Amino acid sequence: MTFLDCGGRKLDLSRPAVMGILNVTPDSFSDGGVFLPPEKAIVQALRMAEEGADIIDIGGESTRPGARPVSAPEEIDRVLPVVEALHRQIPLPISIDTSKPEVMRAAVKAGAGFINDVRALREPGALETATQLEVPVCLMHMQGEPHTMQDDPRYADVVGAVRDFLKERLDACMNAGIPASRLVVDPGFGFGKTLEHNIELLRGLKKLQILGAPVLVGLSRKSMIGKALGLPVEQRLHASVALAVMAVQNGARIVRVHDVGPTVEALRMWSAVYPEY
Repeated sequence: MTFLDCGGRKLDLSRPAVMGILNVTPDSFSDGGVFLPPEKAIVQALRMAEEGADIIDIGGESTRPGARPVSAPEEIDRVLPVVEALHRQIPLPISIDTSKPEVMRAAVKAGAGFINDVRALREPGALETATQLEVPVCLMHMQGEPHTMQDDPRYADVVGAVRDFLKERLDACMNAGIPASRLVVDPGFGFGKTLEHNIELLRGLKKLQILGAPVLVGLSRKSMIGKALGLPVEQRLHASVALAVMAVQNGARIVRVHDVGPTVEALRMWSAVYPEY
């Protein structure tokens, strides 16, 4: 697969693609509240586009451990003005980071062309909605729920468990009528996984290629960096870029990041050395 058709806008996957994170939330783990005002979110998205982002991922509900749930109307109020404005102002595909069917419908109607769902379309009505909307969907693995996922995650084989879960969700989507050409998978780093699980998953990332779907990873500023290096969230840039490069070298086609410019430069340099990937 060389590109995804995101509502008429192409996401080129012939090279590693960079997804810029735009949290319009008051409580995200890294930048909660910073981009909650729509005008600040739009400025940040335009900056990421200038720095070389291939797609912008807009989320209105935090999924960090312990985050409070947000109602669909509240989530729509947060994301819709940003989606509408960016659809007019930039030519890039826009992704909506949500698990709620109502938010999916509202965002796609406003111009989003990609659904990024941490619950892999398991919420009531989500699978049917995504099928009807006819845009690409990213299915993520998560053990448990956001408020409990880090309590005591356990796996006999984390790579195998993630692979099997994603295979089941891919099959469910295709059986519902979503073609394989619109499906992406995310192993869910940090979602119900210890540092050791995350490291094992990154080392074994190539094993997910057997699924036949492009792999998206989100490692930017995550707690695994803090646990491995003892760094606070605001000092995790260099390690985040290193992890993005490692993920691409291990088979990821899309990396979801906060710091677009440094990641784009690192991946361009990597591609210059390894053009065959």
